Amino acid sequence: MNIIFHIDVNNAFLSWTAVSMLKEGYKEDIRNIPSVIAGDEAKRHGIVLAKSEVAKKYGIKTAETLHSARLKCKKLEVFPPRFSYYKEISDKLYKYYLTYTPDVERFSIDECFLDLSNTSFLYDDILELAYKIKNEIKEKFGFTVNIGIGNNKLCAKMAGDFSKPDKVHTLFQNEIKTKLWPLPIEDLLFIGKSSSKELRKLNIKTIGDLANYDEVLLRKYFKNRSTFMIEYARGIDDSKVISKSGKNKSISLSETLEFDTNDREILEKKLMIMCEKIGVSLRREKLYAKTIAITVKTNYFKDYSHQKKLLNETNNTMELYKNVLDIYDITIGNNLIRNIGVRVSDLTKYRNNQISLFEEEHHESDDKIQSILDDINVKYNDLKIMPAIFYSKKNKDKE
Repeated sequence: MNIIFHIDVNNAFLSWTAVSMLKEGYKEDIRNIPSVIAGDEAKRHGIVLAKSEVAKKYGIKTAETLHSARLKCKKLEVFPPRFSYYKEISDKLYKYYLTYTPDVERFSIDECFLDLSNTSFLYDDILELAYKIKNEIKEKFGFTVNIGIGNNKLCAKMAGDFSKPDKVHTLFQNEIKTKLWPLPIEDLLFIGKSSSKELRKLNIKTIGDLANYDEVLLRKYFKNRSTFMIEYARGIDDSKVISKSGKNKSISLSETLEFDTNDREILEKKLMIMCEKIGVSLRREKLYAKTIAITVKTNYFKDYSHQKKLLNETNNTMELYKNVLDIYDITIGNNLIRNIGVRVSDLTKYRNNQISLFEEEHHESDDKIQSILDDINVKYNDLKIMPAIFYSKKNKDKE
C-alpha cells in the first residue's frame, strides 16, 4: 500500500522571516503582532504576500494592497520578503526530509511530498512518525508545519489542508466518504472559483455530489476536465512522487515571462511552442513520453506543477499539446504566472496503442507527416513549419 506524506510549512514567508529576524537579534516575534510580508510600494509591488494570525483577525487578506491593509489596521507592521533566505531554508528542509526517504518531490518552495511506501517497514507507526517529523521541525527550525497522510498525493495534500496550524491529518481510501465528500466543492484541489460556480449551477455543492455525478453529463460542460474532476472527488490519483534521484529520464522546457499574466492566449501559445520543441527532442532520440506536466511559478514565487499519465506513449506535438490543455485549468487556476514550463517523463523507446472511449485513435500517418515536418524544419533553420492551430492563434492575436 502506498503511503504518501504532504508537508506544508504554516504561513511560510512570514514564519521564515520571523525566524530569520530572531536569529539577527530582533526582539519581537513578528508572528505575534499584526504584521505582513509585502513587496515594495515604490515599485508598485505593494501587495500582501503573507500575514500573521493577528493581522488576519483584522480582516487582512493575502494579495490585497498595502494601502487597503493599513486601512484595516493602523498598527500594521510591514516587512519585505527575503527570497534568498526562503530558498536557503527550503533547501535545508528538503535535505532533512531525505533523511527519512530518498523519494521527495518539491511541490512548491514550502511544500514537499514524501513517498514512504518503500520504507514503511522501517517505521512501526506511520502516524507516530508524522508527529515525530512535525515536532522535530518545530524544534530544529523554529516554525510549524502541517502533515497530511494518504495513499496518494491528492489525498495527502487534501488531508494537510483540513485544519491548521501545526497539525497531522489522514485521508486514506477508507476515509474518503466520511472526511472528503461532505466538504464544499470549493475545497477540492484544483477547483477554481469559476469552476465551482459552474458546478453549483448543476447543483453540485459538495465533493460527494461531484464524485457521484454522471461523467457523460459533466463532459457537456467541462469536456476532458470532467474525468479529472470526478476522479479527484473520488480520491483517485495515480501520479507518482518524482524525486531528483528518480531513475526515469525527463525532458523539460520553461520560460520566464516578460510580465506576470494569466492571459490564456499568451500562455497557451507558450505551451504550444514548448510542446513542439520537446516533441522534436523526443523524435530525434526516438523516445516516447508516458507522462506530461505543466510547471508554473506564480507572481508570489510559488511553484506548482500538475501531471497527466497518458493512455498511450507519444512524441507527437499535437498529442502532447492536447494533453497539456487537458491539465491547463487545474494547474493555472486564477494565478498570475511569472514562469511556465512543460515537462515529459517516463520515457520509453516503445509505444502501445490502447483505444479509449474519449481519446482519438493514433494513426501512423501522423508520425510520417511529423517526421517530414521535422526534416524540413531542420533543413530550413528549425521550427519554420508549425501545426496550423499555432498560426490560427497568431492570426487571432493580430486581429
